[in-house]
Amino acid sequence: MKIVAIDRLLASSALGLVLMLGPQAGYAQSLEEQLNAAVPQSEPIAPPTLKDLVPQEAPIQAARAAAPAPVAIPAPATVPATTTVQATADSATANAAVTDKLREMVTGKALDRIVSRRPERTGVEAFYKARDYAPLWVNNGAVTERAKGAITTLSKAGEVGLDAADYPTPDFAAAKSADELADAELKLTSAVLNYARQAQIGRIHFSRVAADIEFNQTAPDPASVLDNLAKASNAADALESYNPPHPQFKALRAKLADLRAGKPVVESKTEDAKPAPAIQIASGPIMRPGMKDKRVADLRKRLDIPGDKNNTLYDNAVVEAVKTFQTTADLDTDGNVGPSTLRALNGNKPEPKTINRASNDPIDTIIVNMERWRWLARDLGNPHVIVNVPDYRLTLWNNGKVYWTTKIVAGKPGSHATPMISAEMKFITVNPTWNVPPSIIEKEYLPALQEDPGALDRIGLKVEQAADGTVRIYQPPGAANALGRIRFNFPNKFLVYQHDTPDKNLFKHEKRAYSHGCMRVENPLMYGEKLLSLALPEQKYTAAKLESMFGGSEININFPNHLWVHLTYQTAFVDDEGKLQFREDVYGRDARMIAILKGSDRKVADIAVARPPNTSSKPVRMPVGALGGGGGYSGPNFFEALFGGFGRPEPVYRPRGDVGGPRYGRDGRIVVR
Repeated sequence: MKIVAIDRLLASSALGLVLMLGPQAGYAQSLEEQLNAAVPQSEPIAPPTLKDLVPQEAPIQAARAAAPAPVAIPAPATVPATTTVQATADSATANAAVTDKLREMVTGKALDRIVSRRPERTGVEAFYKARDYAPLWVNNGAVTERAKGAITTLSKAGEVGLDAADYPTPDFAAAKSADELADAELKLTSAVLNYARQAQIGRIHFSRVAADIEFNQTAPDPASVLDNLAKASNAADALESYNPPHPQFKALRAKLADLRAGKPVVESKTEDAKPAPAIQIASGPIMRPGMKDKRVADLRKRLDIPGDKNNTLYDNAVVEAVKTFQTTADLDTDGNVGPSTLRALNGNKPEPKTINRASNDPIDTIIVNMERWRWLARDLGNPHVIVNVPDYRLTLWNNGKVYWTTKIVAGKPGSHATPMISAEMKFITVNPTWNVPPSIIEKEYLPALQEDPGALDRIGLKVEQAADGTVRIYQPPGAANALGRIRFNFPNKFLVYQHDTPDKNLFKHEKRAYSHGCMRVENPLMYGEKLLSLALPEQKYTAAKLESMFGGSEININFPNHLWVHLTYQTAFVDDEGKLQFREDVYGRDARMIAILKGSDRKVADIAVARPPNTSSKPVRMPVGALGGGGGYSGPNFFEALFGGFGRPEPVYRPRGDVGGPRYGRDGRIVVR
């Protein structure tokens, strides 16, 4: 039994060692646990006999002598207060209860009641499943700061042209149970997803406005929206970021805030005062050709017309000088001195023009224009071109600044409206052939040929018919070509592009909606120079170099990097001087959108509607040999009917030897018959 005695001695020594090391080692276990740990574990042995139980003095005394002096046992560590332990337990229980309820709602039919759109339900399911259904907006039974930030953004939706009523938020303070908190969680999630989608792509789908609007839109992925908000340090800013980033949108937002605050919308930059002309023209009746008026002498001096400055006759020299002045002042060039021209001659600003707006409330106009900015891509490209149809202007942008701008003629209201699209300009054509679009062939040219078989020939158009009956009508390159001498190509389903025109007189009009949908450019050669300076800078194209390429054969200049063109409809915009500008709702698109936003179908306005397929590019076929027809055509000539009713085209000079087009006399002028 010596083994037993030794075991007891070792146990006693181990106990003493533990008691000495306890304070230094960090007392963490109970005394009972330390004692149990100190006793060595041995193999089972036979029960002791009476002899074994007799004390053995020497070993016991030796063990006592070797044992260390007793040490005080430290008190156990302080236990947290009962209330704190209970609060932690309650929080964990509360979160677990909300999580369980969310799992039940997200995976069950309750989600259909709260989130109406299938793509968003799919996103909600994926997002919450990935986080094991832990809530995003509540914690420990209370609303989080993240939720408060999101609710603030939703409440201010009106600042960005949206309506806060479309994004109702739950009352988290009234939610007491896990069921109510989970319900509030999903309602806020639904409101946030609706806001992000409509902030990015709009409350109105463009298909509900017109058939000639086409943009490649992508709604934000619902699961990604929620994931971004979960990771964002500022949920309000993250949610706000789904609105358009364009400076033009932000400028309209600022003007909207000013109008709602009752502030006058004025120029942010005051023009430098210009001294009045030394010679003032007195008011009186409109001055017209052929009349005599003593004011004509002042007019001659004011415009520095060569000849007798005291002549009071309003002759052709005065008419031409007045037209030149009207052109530079962006006035109608009628050659008469009426009230507007008189004010401009005397250095006064013209009276405000009456704008035909869809609503008397400028706030409505601003809101629908902000809405249309949501249809465009977030990245417009660099460089890029923006055409604003109601302003009849084309602007080339580079590095966020206006690089160049010019006037345009746009499509007529109705079936010839210039569409709203974004497309890539891929090349420029010098000396273009005009291939007449099938829609114009079918609706205008074939009926005209039936009435007047020589109508097309007189304006230099050629007619061909293939063996399958397909009709092609085209105009060869030339000075009188309907496309002029240069065309800017950005292929699109509506078959529109930008081009030169032989009819320069239309640019003198304030309202320039005369085309069949294409955009006629006032300064096409300079436009070509500016585009190519960005697309092919090493080749140093100039307007003069492009003009030297004029001839009878098409020449294509391809862009190594395509350039985005955006055809827009901005009836409200902020100009480069910070002034809010309005333009006429020439196509009625403002009126249509305002009616939608204020109508009963507003809640479903962001859902696309089916439109008939575009058939403008479908070839026209007729029985072979069917072209031609009887005569007897009366009324305006075909050119007048086709290009706006402004009379026969002005005589156009053309180099001799040029192929195709109308007939020319020996002096190089068109022979109009």
